[in-house]
Amino acid sequence: MNFELLKDCTMKKILLAFDGTHFSNGSFEFARRLNEVEPVLLTGAFLPQAQAASLWSYADGMSGPMFIPTVEEKNAEVMKANIAKFEMLCQKNGIEYRIHEDLYDFALPELKLETRFADLLIVGSEVFYENLGGKLNEYLQDVLHGSECPVIVVPENFDFPQTNILSYDGTESSVYAIKQFAYLFPELCSRPTLLVYAHEDGKNEFPKQSNIEELTARHFSDLTMMKLDMPPKQFFTSWMENRKGALLVSGAFGRSGISQLIKRSFITDVIADHHLPVFITHR
Repeated sequence: MNFELLKDCTMKKILLAFDGTHFSNGSFEFARRLNEVEPVLLTGAFLPQAQAASLWSYADGMSGPMFIPTVEEKNAEVMKANIAKFEMLCQKNGIEYRIHEDLYDFALPELKLETRFADLLIVGSEVFYENLGGKLNEYLQDVLHGSECPVIVVPENFDFPQTNILSYDGTESSVYAIKQFAYLFPELCSRPTLLVYAHEDGKNEFPKQSNIEELTARHFSDLTMMKLDMPPKQFFTSWMENRKGALLVSGAFGRSGISQLIKRSFITDVIADHHLPVFITHR
């Protein structure tokens, strides 16, 4: 039996997306720390700056090759420098890597397709959106809806998670996100984990409590369940600010969840505050 082959089969493929002229040190650092826990294959996708903002809307509407405007010479130089930095950091940290660096023929729908064949997409919550005039929420909705794999949104400065916070509201999507996190990161499930229930309508009953406890206790060995007696839209972000060194797991970002995301903005508030990494997925 080829044990080396079996070992390689446990490796995750992680896609790291950059606005070509901005290198997110935070997102790379998160990938580096994941590689320390368990080796990964890291694919760097460097998007021409002018195209980054419209990536997912183009990817939804076009299936064939598309024209990509020529990147200014200065931006092209910065982009090449960032690619070289990515290569250097991967080699320095012993990370197996691949690069998408064809600036002119690379069709944007290819990146969306790439998420179909990746275990995880990591994006920076600050640098990647620097040129979007602070329109984080609108663009993030497109990213979360367009990605066909789970996404971790990472701030530039963070403490690598030592605890997990599972956001639960009784919906199918919140349970799905918890399961996907557990399946993808079993090595992180032994860390202290808090399952938090909060509902914007002020419902006090913990929905399907025995069911969610049976499921999560099988995956998270150090599990605590907690019901927040506060309106999450008003207080969830400030409550999360006191959870240093945590990672938030959240769902409800499918097509129908976009309108819910706008209504339940407490998750995007957590992202926009740039304090904690947030794991998000949808069917």
